[in-house]
Amino acid sequence: MDRSAIMRAVKGRDTAPERTVRKLLRSFAPGYRLHRRDVPGQPDIAYIGKKRAVFVHGCFWHGHDCARGARTPKTNADYWSAKIERNRARDARVREALAADGWRTLVVWECELKDEAALSERLRAFLAL
Repeated sequence: MDRSAIMRAVKGRDTAPERTVRKLLRSFAPGYRLHRRDVPGQPDIAYIGKKRAVFVHGCFWHGHDCARGARTPKTNADYWSAKIERNRARDARVREALAADGWRTLVVWECELKDEAALSERLRAFLAL
């Protein structure tokens, strides 16, 4: 399989980490909306009435400071570091735009899914339930 075919297969929505977060939320806070185009940044999960947005980020793609996110590819390293830096800048712009509109945001990192109980508590606190 060539590189472009591999990259085409990388999903942008309905990923396994996103589905895991949605499963947790369904148990105590149903009523969310997915990928709303009318909300800046199209958050993965949005509670429109409460103005809460949840972004589920992959550690590598968004440059998290965990072991997986700190990895640098061996080939084409300049391209990947620039791409990840652009992703981080876009994420910051989106969070600022949402805050300006009165939204609160929460970023859930892929590595946080290992401890579902802690993540569930964090989501409950964010949604103030």
